[in-house]
Amino acid sequence: MASLAPTFGRGAMTNSWNDIKNADVVLIMGGNAAEAHPCGFKWVTEAKANNGAKLVVVDPRFTRSAAVSDLYAPIRPGTDIAFLSGVMRYLMGNGKIHQEYVKAYTNASYIVKEGFKFEDGLFAGYDAARKSYVDRSTWDYEFDEQGMAKVDETLQNPRCAINLLKAHVERYTPEMVERICGTPREKFLKVCELIATTANGERSMTSLYALGWTQHTTGAQNIRSMAMIQLLLGNMGIPGGGVNALRGHSNVQGITDLALLSTSTPGYLVLPTEKETTFADYMKARAFKPIRPGQTSFWQNYGKFFVSQQKSLFGNAATKDNDWAYDYLPKFDTAYDVLKIIDMMAGGQMNGLFCQGLNVMMAGPNKTKIHRGLSKLKWLVVVDPLQTETARFWENHGEFNDADPKAIQTEVFQLPATAYAEDEGSYTNSSRVIQWHWKAVDGPGESRSDIEIIADLHGRLRALYKKDGGAFPDPIVNTSWAYAKPAHPEPVELLKELNGYALEDLPDPADPTKLMLKAGQLLPGFAVMRDDGKTSGGCWIYTGVYTEAGNMAMRRDASDPTGLGIHPNWGFSWPANRRILYNRASADPAGKAWSERKKYITWNGSRWVGGDVPDYAPTVAPDKSVGPFIMNQEGTARLFSRTAMPDGPFPEHYEPMDAYIANPLHPKVTTNPVARVFAADAKSFGTPDKFPIVATSYRLAEHFHYWTKNVHDNAVVQPEMFVEMGERLAKAKGIKNGDWVEVSSQRGMIKAKASVSKRFRPIMVDGKPCDVIGLPIHFGFVGLARKSYPLNTLTPPVGDASTNTPEYKAFLVDVKKTTPPASQPAVA
Repeated sequence: MASLAPTFGRGAMTNSWNDIKNADVVLIMGGNAAEAHPCGFKWVTEAKANNGAKLVVVDPRFTRSAAVSDLYAPIRPGTDIAFLSGVMRYLMGNGKIHQEYVKAYTNASYIVKEGFKFEDGLFAGYDAARKSYVDRSTWDYEFDEQGMAKVDETLQNPRCAINLLKAHVERYTPEMVERICGTPREKFLKVCELIATTANGERSMTSLYALGWTQHTTGAQNIRSMAMIQLLLGNMGIPGGGVNALRGHSNVQGITDLALLSTSTPGYLVLPTEKETTFADYMKARAFKPIRPGQTSFWQNYGKFFVSQQKSLFGNAATKDNDWAYDYLPKFDTAYDVLKIIDMMAGGQMNGLFCQGLNVMMAGPNKTKIHRGLSKLKWLVVVDPLQTETARFWENHGEFNDADPKAIQTEVFQLPATAYAEDEGSYTNSSRVIQWHWKAVDGPGESRSDIEIIADLHGRLRALYKKDGGAFPDPIVNTSWAYAKPAHPEPVELLKELNGYALEDLPDPADPTKLMLKAGQLLPGFAVMRDDGKTSGGCWIYTGVYTEAGNMAMRRDASDPTGLGIHPNWGFSWPANRRILYNRASADPAGKAWSERKKYITWNGSRWVGGDVPDYAPTVAPDKSVGPFIMNQEGTARLFSRTAMPDGPFPEHYEPMDAYIANPLHPKVTTNPVARVFAADAKSFGTPDKFPIVATSYRLAEHFHYWTKNVHDNAVVQPEMFVEMGERLAKAKGIKNGDWVEVSSQRGMIKAKASVSKRFRPIMVDGKPCDVIGLPIHFGFVGLARKSYPLNTLTPPVGDASTNTPEYKAFLVDVKKTTPPASQPAVA
């Protein structure tokens, strides 16, 4: 979201799983779809078999995706931006861009302010003391007297966004890409040539990525680099195109939609900051201000979405007189993400942690720091269907978790939750499709659903606040809880609540004598939401999923009238059952399809028509100047991202925090200057003189995160932690397949079995051979698999500048042959 939203206006997967079959080129970079998303990978094979698509894989390891690719290129972990910037240089330098698309649908012609610059690894406005771009005033356009952004349609002004981009990427020659990434020049150029074949409207490329891009200190900018490439090619909004985040769990998209981040509320609305003390302050900052004539946006309705959400949260307690219970919302001072939580725990600044559906001992960076933090808590609540390392952090598991139970005073409460097959409800897959799943069996023993656990907790807290009061009990005691059984809310009730209701009779705006909705009826779509308190809706983007016609998430009609992978009656795709976002861009400025082969949404003289729901007002004519990227103030997508990205409006290559080399582009600014590093972690980064090997983490097809090591068959197939290394490195270290090895980093040490493989080969980086090793993430000291050291013993505690995602995919280690770990039972 932190990269796609500043570029396109929204942060979700732009196309659908099914749409992959329409691609002419499939690029898998920053992921391994064949193993991590094997069901979704079906659509890649469909594209190859039926559409003649070419599959390109760029990865440090010769993966199973690479094994069926038409072109594989190796890359050093953490250097994706250098590679992708080199692709941009190639496309623009060789005239391989979709010129008309770029001029019409991107901010290529927008003139950037004087004073914007990039020198020696830093953009204008950097504050070295605060390690932040405090002044981003020059990261914007020039504006006229009416507040409209200035443009130069001729693209002659040197400060046009496209010209600044050309100058920015000019340093990324094929030779520089090879020097930084280790990708052989000829391989890199072959990738560029294949990508360039889609810069014409007749062919399209889809980009598939996952955690291989996000888990870096430049993670958001990795993704933005590809977003910019897709804009240069004209591959956004069209069949077989898009920038597609492959979620690693069936409901990762759903949890993101419903306020995964500590600074947001459902539907990507923003939680107030501590400076926005009044509702007026908050709305002033959220007001949509078009910066091109005629531009409109769904965000013009922000007030309607917000007020409807407040009515859903607080019911009758949210009124116009109290600014819709604005004061009930917390006002944040900083983001309270996992890195922040771990740092606060370790610093003794937290009394308790409620850990639901998260195995933080395995999932957070730097196990040693996490263990120290959990040991300082007064209490810890773990809600999970299974035993986890987090729940058993206090046990001594020998060298795998060398703890002293008597010295740890944290009181741990385990609440057994049901697993997904023991419950019913909705889930939202990667391509924004909300689907219903039905309960298969009852949960074992005293397990309860997450809904029941939260409902019980809320009921008890509410009773305590009503009885004893408190500093400010109002948000708790006035929370809307109008369920038939308050202690057991039904999932269908919750989905209806997210969809929203009419709270009063709503007249038809076109004919006030007619009634559009009666009080109590479900909303048909977010367009009917009101900011006068007459509608409620918990998540505006989900509105339409449960209407008076029924539960749209339950639909299972697989018909595809167009043959383009549009299944309008299968589940419900937010927003408004739309399958491809920005689909207005599938047609040229006059509303005609760029090509008959890629025809999707077109203008018929009176409205936009096609197999999908237009991502655009359906009756707005092409000559009204409303751009297809309707969530942005410009109406265009952004090659230059203005002020939204904390580490710069253009992506720039920075080395991982464990830097393998000095940055060849600017040695004095080797790593991301605004990466998230806490003071306590300043000395926790490794250097190549002590740790000369580059490591990356990955997942196995046989295991799902940290769950399936509790399943006997999975544990048999993949029984224990291993380290995958190339033959050259193994020979140099005297290591044979199956030997025990010690892998060490600046943070700690683990032991693992050696898996000597041809899938890793040394690459030449900055004139010297670089060895890369791989480590699977799944193994720990709890479960049916053999006890193992958790991988995050090695990983660095640093976050991406935009999302604070830890850097699990690129860090420095050393390896040596060692003795097996001592086997011993847990000691409580």
